[in-house]
Amino acid sequence: MDASCEVTPEDPTGGRAGVNSELKETSQDGQTALEMATQQDPLAAAKEKEDALEDAGADALLSPSGMKIPGTLTTTWAGRQDMTALRNALGEDTAATAHLEDAGSPEQPPAFSDPMGAFSSPCSGLREQGTQQRSGEDDGCDGSASLVWAAMPGMVFQEDNQSSVHPLSLSWVLGYNSSLAVHSLMDGEDLVLLYVSSHTLVIYDVLKNRQHHLQGHTNVISCLCVSEDRRWVATADRGPDALIIVWDSFSGIPVHTIFESHPKDGVGAIAISHDAKYLATVSAGTVQRVCVWDWTSPMEKPVCSAELKPEFGYQDYVFFNPQNPHEFVSNSKTQVIFYLWDKEGLHYGAPVLNSQTFQSMVGYFSQSVFHFNNSQALTATSSGKLVVWDTVGHSKDLRARPRSMKATNLVPIQKDSLTVLQVFESCIVTGDVKGQVKFYNGQLQFLTCYSHSEVGPIQSISFSRTSRDASPDCSTSSSTSSQPFIIRNFILSTSDATVLHVAIDRTNFEKVMEETKEAVNAIACHPRQAHVAVGSHCGMLRLWDYQQNKYLVSRIFTHTGIQCLSYDPEGYFLAVGCTDGSVYILDAISLLSSCKELKFSHGPVTHISFSHDSEYLATADEKYSVTVYKRVLQNGNGCWEHLAGLHSHYKPIRSILFGIQLGSNEPRLLSLGEDRQLVEYDLKCSSKDHLVVLHRDRVEQAAVPLCLAWYPQLSNESFILTANNCYKLKLYNTTTKMCRKTLLGPTYGSPLEKIQILPATNTADPQKHYLVYTTKDKVGLQILPVDGNPHKSSAFICHPDGVSDLASSFDGRYVFTAGGDDCTVMKWEVNINALDATASLGGEGLIPFYNLLDGGREGEFFKELEDYFYYMQLRSHGIDTLETREVSTHIPLEEMPSVMRAMGFYPSEEKIEEMINEVKFSKYVDTGEQVTKINLEDFIKLYINHRPVFGLSMTEIQQAFQVLGYDNENGDKVIDRGDLLLLLQLRGERMTEDELAQCLTTLLGRCPGGGGSKPDAYDPSGAAALIEEEIPAEITAEIFTADILSLPVAEKKKR
Repeated sequence: MDASCEVTPEDPTGGRAGVNSELKETSQDGQTALEMATQQDPLAAAKEKEDALEDAGADALLSPSGMKIPGTLTTTWAGRQDMTALRNALGEDTAATAHLEDAGSPEQPPAFSDPMGAFSSPCSGLREQGTQQRSGEDDGCDGSASLVWAAMPGMVFQEDNQSSVHPLSLSWVLGYNSSLAVHSLMDGEDLVLLYVSSHTLVIYDVLKNRQHHLQGHTNVISCLCVSEDRRWVATADRGPDALIIVWDSFSGIPVHTIFESHPKDGVGAIAISHDAKYLATVSAGTVQRVCVWDWTSPMEKPVCSAELKPEFGYQDYVFFNPQNPHEFVSNSKTQVIFYLWDKEGLHYGAPVLNSQTFQSMVGYFSQSVFHFNNSQALTATSSGKLVVWDTVGHSKDLRARPRSMKATNLVPIQKDSLTVLQVFESCIVTGDVKGQVKFYNGQLQFLTCYSHSEVGPIQSISFSRTSRDASPDCSTSSSTSSQPFIIRNFILSTSDATVLHVAIDRTNFEKVMEETKEAVNAIACHPRQAHVAVGSHCGMLRLWDYQQNKYLVSRIFTHTGIQCLSYDPEGYFLAVGCTDGSVYILDAISLLSSCKELKFSHGPVTHISFSHDSEYLATADEKYSVTVYKRVLQNGNGCWEHLAGLHSHYKPIRSILFGIQLGSNEPRLLSLGEDRQLVEYDLKCSSKDHLVVLHRDRVEQAAVPLCLAWYPQLSNESFILTANNCYKLKLYNTTTKMCRKTLLGPTYGSPLEKIQILPATNTADPQKHYLVYTTKDKVGLQILPVDGNPHKSSAFICHPDGVSDLASSFDGRYVFTAGGDDCTVMKWEVNINALDATASLGGEGLIPFYNLLDGGREGEFFKELEDYFYYMQLRSHGIDTLETREVSTHIPLEEMPSVMRAMGFYPSEEKIEEMINEVKFSKYVDTGEQVTKINLEDFIKLYINHRPVFGLSMTEIQQAFQVLGYDNENGDKVIDRGDLLLLLQLRGERMTEDELAQCLTTLLGRCPGGGGSKPDAYDPSGAAALIEEEIPAEITAEIFTADILSLPVAEKKKR
């Protein structure tokens, strides 16, 4: 039986709340404001509202709101555009509109949107994108013409020389998503390509070697499609807050954004109709949903939709009938589905085809298209065959057409698997796994073939817009036609990340791009030249000139992958750490080996670094070991030999770092692991096969350290900077390893994972220093010194699926990020003046910190904090004293923990000691004196920097019970009362029996106390009976939290 379905259309008037005919500005919280919901003719509407402009977009703004980790918000950009521009452009630039008589009501004016950048900044507001051009007369549009209406091919590059207003702006992208198509936008004098790199759409002018980037997605782009005239480009992604964005490739402006198209799973496949007015999307979930969108109207719901059965398989390709925008086809590897939509809904049919249908193996389906005869459809298979579909029966009901499509023939055209199928003018075009492109006529008779021995499996074929007559030997051999065989130049992309330009008149394959086909895990910048080395998991090492934007030299390691890279400080050597544990020392320019392979690590090398004098090389590997190599002279030539190795950590090593001993020029080496150990090695005393540990310090109590760097010398004291998974930055004295400061770090969705001190630029103040960092998916800048001010940092989405490495140029002008599995490297231009301006706008003194308190400076929280602070002043003098009080703005340091606890922050004893030491020794290096008291302003900063970013979370308590507890008869995770009391006395920060008894009786409300200045003496008698009476024998996380601690702990919000 053929599967079929009819689904009623979506509510055509549905959409976001607040739809009316009034002009409304969009808000920063991401809500889209629809300008008009009118059923009148759009031209009449435009004339009636000649100045009607719309602000809508999909910028991904992230801002540290209070102490919570911000989510990705969809916000707006002010894109002042003429409401009729898109309709006019479509009317002039597209064809085949005569088929739309039954397409529904007259089209609405387009809702323009402008998601021009996925960025993060605490002070970001709405920004103008583009300007509205005015001319005296413009075809009844009352003198207004938008950038979209006035755009011409190639205009997208005209504004690329404008200076960026962001601290980091994307300058270049290396690599692309080779699983998606590469499209040819222009050919001839200008060869312009369109492709996807991670979450960015790239327009690349090959001949002039320049790029323009279309940014707006916060997730990796999963699919794209291009209109017949190459002007309109639709991109979609999958993941949280998935978007569909329609771009004007002429101007680079996003003209429409569809929010929440498939909110659960995002989009897996997308197609645009031949007249460029409709989109068809297929969701990426297990249960897929197919939607049809009229993107030129302001409706925010699909025209119609249908849910597919899981047994149809994952539909990963969709294609419109060029001659009927109401008909399209999709396919999975095993099922082809035909669709027809109208006012009554979306109708589909899923004809059955298997090996018994034609008594022949069918293979897996790759792509499906409609034949230019308008009655048949074709599907390419992995067995080298074409399935011919045709209507069976003569039903007059057009809605029955999808259900009447049957497989009428299975045509074997070759042995190799077909990967691409297209209908190009009067030809059927195929691409296969052998890199061959073949042309057939309408009767599937072979016409010609283009192939090259070095071309891999074809991923996409894109023909140029300008046609040229082929040579006489390329004319059709079909007896049914004497028309000349006309073909155009075309672009090929392959699954091994190569793009080729095929010129028909020369029949040659010109390699346009050749990128890495596997994960890019390692990048390193030359310390003196504009070179960046890029290493990938496939073993390819390439040297790239980031000033000229071109590759210089490459080398392939055939039996291993590249995991990490590092230049020596002089720029003579490039060290390569590989996945098989081997280390190569190469010449930094030629990439030739300068010594034999070194293989002493027992696992993949994860970190590699040179000492400042290039005498030592250290590596860390996945087996938690540190290995040190020393440079020696052999036969008058320098070479490297293994010194020693040590299994120095019991959890993954996060950083290795060389430095210089204070007071000497001797190198020092440190390693930091997730085991919370900071290990310093004694290189001078180490000998062959014996690596000496000088110090081993635990740097965290509960948090996990993630990265390590030397802090610039901004004071008389030298520090080591670390970042942990609790969004805190910590400064440790380089000699004593004492924690000297704990500071709130950038809070952009995930903790800092890599940090580097940005080299000073030539024009920058030498006293100014900046930190460049990456989180899981973002790259950012932080002004130093760090003080917890959120306006001193900014972050931008760079690789949504994860950042694998970070590097900065020797002059501090550029930052580079590698995206791992997205196979891209991004070059970011640094504008420190923009970050300085953002920090200035955020306010001075305590203003930025007040905003991090609940309710701000005028809120109840701050007033309560003041009351507690002043109460502690009274308490320090004695509550009941009758003597004249000495007015002070300070409280003693020993009272500080009590105020912290009163405000809902419950630090451990070690944390209290760190806070007291931070204040006590804050001026010791400069004055030699200890601080014994703290004022309100410093207390607020200390409180904000030390308190947990998330506050208390029930999830963390439940996780502790999962580890410490057991399952009772009811299946609940519980801890025995006796075991809990024993754990509190023997593990962690141990409590004595008396301390525990006093604490529990106080929590249970039975501890005697008075209102005097001194607490009453505690009487432990009866404590045991009270605990046994009040606390049940089996304690759950909920009982412990609500009944014992009496805390109304809220769940941590998911973002």
